[in-house]
Amino acid sequence: MLSRRHIIAVAALAGFTGSAAAGEWPEKPVRIIFPYAAGSTGDATARLIARRLSDGLGQPFIVENRVGANGVIGTDAVARSAPDGYTLLWAVTPQIAIAPVMTKVPYDAREFVPITAVSTNRFALLVNAQVPVRTVPEFIEYVRTQPKGFTYAEGGAGSITHLSMVLFLNRAGLKGMNVSYKGTQPALTDVVAGHLPAMFALFGDALSQAENGAIRLLAVSSEQRAAQAPNVPTIAESGFPGFKTTSWWGLMAPAGTPKIIVDRIAAEIGSATRDPKIVEQLTAFGVDPIGNSPAEFAAMVRADIELWARAIKLAGLRAN
Repeated sequence: MLSRRHIIAVAALAGFTGSAAAGEWPEKPVRIIFPYAAGSTGDATARLIARRLSDGLGQPFIVENRVGANGVIGTDAVARSAPDGYTLLWAVTPQIAIAPVMTKVPYDAREFVPITAVSTNRFALLVNAQVPVRTVPEFIEYVRTQPKGFTYAEGGAGSITHLSMVLFLNRAGLKGMNVSYKGTQPALTDVVAGHLPAMFALFGDALSQAENGAIRLLAVSSEQRAAQAPNVPTIAESGFPGFKTTSWWGLMAPAGTPKIIVDRIAAEIGSATRDPKIVEQLTAFGVDPIGNSPAEFAAMVRADIELWARAIKLAGLRAN
């Protein structure tokens, strides 16, 4: 029996006219489905890129917030869309590389063709300002010496903030108990208030709190230090070579979308992420511009699926 993605792809090839092959796409507005509510940094980035695509390709690119089931509803809506280049997904790591591994979702990662990773997001290992540690080695000693055990905040079971701590504690030979929140922001709020001592948080979210003195950034989870906080080391250079947990924001299309359309969008975003004005805005959001090729993005996705499957197993969460 053919899978849904094969049926969609075959239908697209059968019914698709020569217009895209002739380079006439887009001939009408294009929707970019953002699977969360408006107002976040990811939403702002999607709208920034949509404006650039509108300018470069001559048709409106409209960001549509399709909220529900922690991003699953919007993601599935794109999987079910016609692969004609007029419905795209603002893809985020959890919906593509984590949710399908951890639980049953109505779509498969193979029902999307990667176009380009727009940016990557690092995470920060942080503590409340009253916790008496300033480095990763001091943090490890702090965790080991807690008489009642170490408890940390995270933005939801199976979130990257959760799984990053799981991977770090495992690498350091430590154990901890997670307290789950409905999102990173409420988790960070409780760490700021001193209700819990530590967590991994999206770097951009943590930076302002660190500048206010409410928390202390011990290290970042990316391969390179952040330009916005060059004095904060990476976890890799703090005694854990090779440690890396990042997330990405990118564009994907339904499987079967013609390659000429995929390549045209990727080229336009590649140009955008080299534009100094766009780079400045993305950097202000706390993210690193990428704008890579479809093949490079696909390789990133494969590597992340493997990484997060391991973390899910370590966390004891249900995996398919």
